[in-house]
Formats: sequence, C-alpha cells, structure tokens
Amino acid sequence: MSKIKVGLVGFGFSGATFHAPLISVLEEFKIEKVVSSNKEKVQQYFSEVEVVNNLEEVLEDETIDLVVITTPSGLHYEMAKQSLKGGKHVILEKPMVVEVWEAEELIQIAEEKNLLLSVYHNRRWDNDYLTVKKLIGDGVLGEVNTYQVHYDRYRPEVRDRWREKQGPGSGVLYDLGSHLIDQALDLFGSPQFILADVLAQRENAETDDYFHIILGYEKLRVILHSGSMITSQGPRFQVHGSKGSFIKYGLDGQEAALKEGKKPINHSWGADDPRNYGMLVTMDGEKEKQETIETLQGSYTTYYKKIAESIFEGKIAPVTAHEGLLVIKIIEAALKSSREKKAILLN
Repeated sequence: MSKIKVGLVGFGFSGATFHAPLISVLEEFKIEKVVSSNKEKVQQYFSEVEVVNNLEEVLEDETIDLVVITTPSGLHYEMAKQSLKGGKHVILEKPMVVEVWEAEELIQIAEEKNLLLSVYHNRRWDNDYLTVKKLIGDGVLGEVNTYQVHYDRYRPEVRDRWREKQGPGSGVLYDLGSHLIDQALDLFGSPQFILADVLAQRENAETDDYFHIILGYEKLRVILHSGSMITSQGPRFQVHGSKGSFIKYGLDGQEAALKEGKKPINHSWGADDPRNYGMLVTMDGEKEKQETIETLQGSYTTYYKKIAESIFEGKIAPVTAHEGLLVIKIIEAALKSSREKKAILLN
C-alpha cells in the first residue's frame, strides 16, 4: 500500500513521546524527515530517518505529504502557515495556536488549498474519557447536570522548560486545560458562558499553574480543574445525571507507558488497572445500587488511523481545525474571565 510520508517538526518531549512512537507502528505512515538540533537523539530511535535543521528542508521535499508540528505553541502559527502554503497536510500538537485570529487564518488557508488541518487532542482516546462518553451516550446517567474533571499533579518546584516560562502559549491552562476543554466540547458542544479563575500558586512561578473553570449550559455545569501542588488526588471524573452518578479515579496509563519507551503494539495497550475501574451509582426505587464499570481501552493510535482515513478517503478529520479553534476561544474567554472577575458570554 502507498504510505503517507511524514515530516516531523521537533523531537522534544511531545515529538519523541507522543507522535513518533505512534506513527512508527502504523503501516499507513512513514517518517521521512525529522527537524531537530539533536541528531543523535533522533537516530537512537530511527536510524534511517533523515535529520534536518529546519522546516524549509521538509517543505522542499515534494514526497512529503504530512507535516506534524510539535514545537512550542508560540511557533505553531507560522510553521503551520508555511506548511499549508507549501501544499502539505498539517497536524498541530495541542493547543492549536495561541490566539483565535491565528487559527482562523490557518483554517482559511487549509480550506482554500483543500488540505487537512487537524489538532492532536489525543486525550479524546483516554480510556477513562471513552468510558464516560459511552455512559453518557448510552443514557445510563440520564440527563447530565454536573460534569467535573480534575487534572491535578504534584509539581511544587518550577522547572526550567518553556511551558513554565513567560511566553506565548505557556502555562497549565494552554497545556492541560486544552485537553479538558476539548473533551467537554466534544461531549456537550459550545457553552453559553465561561467563568474562570486562573493563577500562579507556586513560589517563583512565571505563568499560571492553577485553573478552575465553569462552562455554563442550560442546566448543565461543566467544572474543569487543575492544580500543581496536589499531594493526594481525589476523583478524576465525577459525572452526575438524573438517573445516576459515575465516579472514576486514576489517570489513563498511555502517557506513562510511552514515557517508558513502550509502543502500542499489543492487545493490552490502553487497558486500565482494575483497581481504578469507576463506580456507577443508581437508585432502584429507594435503594442505592452500586456497580463497578470496566474501563474501555484507550487508543492514541486511533487518532492517526483516522488521519490516514482523512487523507486517503476524504473522511472528516478526527479532530477538526474548527474544533481546535473553539478550544482557543474558550481559553481566551477563561483568561478574560479571570482578569475581569466575571462570567464571559459567548456569541
């Protein structure tokens, strides 16, 4: 079969951990070039891949079909614009860009050139999220009234990396918040208003490391929360509806496995620890009923498989550029809400 030839831009944490391992195990793709200043690191993973110094060397290669951009967020707009104008399909690591106008311009270029433009919101394929999505979709919880997700960590020391320094797209809201916002929008669509508290809590923090966001719908409230000094974590998901509640602890293990150098090549990939299976609580008359729900398997490779279908068959992208744009709109509204200490209405 013909393969999608890939130019991978950046081989830092994101490129080396989240993209290269997934692309490399799928027969639909072949990594041709990697843009990196660390040739030795790249060739430890891919001995036959050509390592180049800049994006231009990727765009000059007429055989490359798809450019995957994993650089710091502030570089996404310019690199994606160059790549689209160079006739390449583009995947952007989340968040898509830093500002709404950047996303809008990229969408216009992609549509004019009939090119794929997608955002790597991989946590749509977390095992816990897939389980929650199925329960809601199957109507098991009835009409959902409260959806609350935490993405907490214990990182009391500020680290020397771009995400924790002042700059475009840095901070936990753009980083972890984009994941939680995308999941909520995937489930419930665009909210009516946003009320947010975004701040830096750690000593010497240069950018935000905490957020608490409320997305307001008719009767539904979506609560998205992240803290960086949480030593003992509570539930990851709490979802309450007219028929029952679902409580889930633990975090999908795919990221941890990828960090350890593992690849998604066996049937157990994305499986949850049974100790972290969620609890469904419903009422049978006046009697409470508790049921352990086995977690569905996660699958980050599904994103790239669907990208191949988009390129080969013209199917809709697994995460569209318009969906990536809406995440940035919500982030901008959350920052404004926090600054002005008031709810922000969406058009």
